[in-house]
Amino acid sequence: MSEEAERITDIGPPHYSKFLPPVVKDNYGKWKYHEILEPGILRHVAESGDEIFSIRVASPRILTTLQARDLAEISDKYCEGFMRFTSRHNFEFLVSDKSKLEPLKAELAQRGIPKGGTGHSITNIVHTQGWIHCHTPAIDASGVVKAVMDDLFEYFGSHQLPAQLRISLACCLNMCGAVHCSDIAILGVHRTPPHIAHDKLRHLCEIPTTIASCPTGAIRPHPDKSIKSVVVNEERCMYCGNCYTMCPAMPLFDAEKGGVALLVGGKVSNAVNPPMFSRLAVPYIPNNPPRWPETVQAIRKIVIKYAEGANKWERVGEWIQRIGWEKFFEVCDIPFTFQHIDDYRWAYDTYRTSMHFKF
Repeated sequence: MSEEAERITDIGPPHYSKFLPPVVKDNYGKWKYHEILEPGILRHVAESGDEIFSIRVASPRILTTLQARDLAEISDKYCEGFMRFTSRHNFEFLVSDKSKLEPLKAELAQRGIPKGGTGHSITNIVHTQGWIHCHTPAIDASGVVKAVMDDLFEYFGSHQLPAQLRISLACCLNMCGAVHCSDIAILGVHRTPPHIAHDKLRHLCEIPTTIASCPTGAIRPHPDKSIKSVVVNEERCMYCGNCYTMCPAMPLFDAEKGGVALLVGGKVSNAVNPPMFSRLAVPYIPNNPPRWPETVQAIRKIVIKYAEGANKWERVGEWIQRIGWEKFFEVCDIPFTFQHIDDYRWAYDTYRTSMHFKF
């Protein structure tokens, strides 16, 4: 019996094979190669000679109902209803009839839906929930991403860069985004301990689980036994916001002191060298909505210097390794501060970050 037949679909999602275009299903596991015809358009060819075209367009990630209906309407018109989202929030129309490719491109242009994000370009920026949904962010997600992508939009629909450039955002240290493995990462950082509402804590929170939620042991019962609350040792606090997840009476957000940190050099690809983690570049930029000009400017400078100085196929981290971190800080005009010093006492446990085997 096949895996699909054995699957119990009433306690989970239907099997993915139900949503594959017929040409993909017929040639499953037998694709020969793919090529990028132009920015945003890929052609996939199977061993049988069958082909399918992927037209990748920008998506704001958080869609309105009207946007979703528009995308579905286009898919029904040109793609027999087949479409997909990539892992970096790009949207792809899957065209199996080549005669519909040019009309689809024309309609996308007419509707103002940009295509791109393939090859040596910037894809959509992966980001977390931010102020629209999450309760622990130090910065917004959608607003920062919108401001940054507006500024770098020229690199989305073109192949001007030395290699692909992946940007991500996580709005706090809990890092729901891919900031640990992206070429440039935007991270929201808290810089103050939680503000404890002692009069509300006993009614909203369970004190033992609130204390247990702190990864650094910074939370202790209140020394005054008559006060059913907790206190925070700021020297131990790393401003992660984990306590607020357990206890709504310990909010962490500070509009003035919270801000943005930039990390660089991460990647998942192992084409040139093993996967790499991102490393801190800019420790703090003010949280300045609605357009975050300081953050946008800092990222643009890094992107421009990378585009000017990197060799072909070189990712940001590989470029930095070749020229050295000192030179990178110099060309990008980034001051070196004490935050750049890795004084984590167990650092030797993290030296080996490669997934490659050694014999």
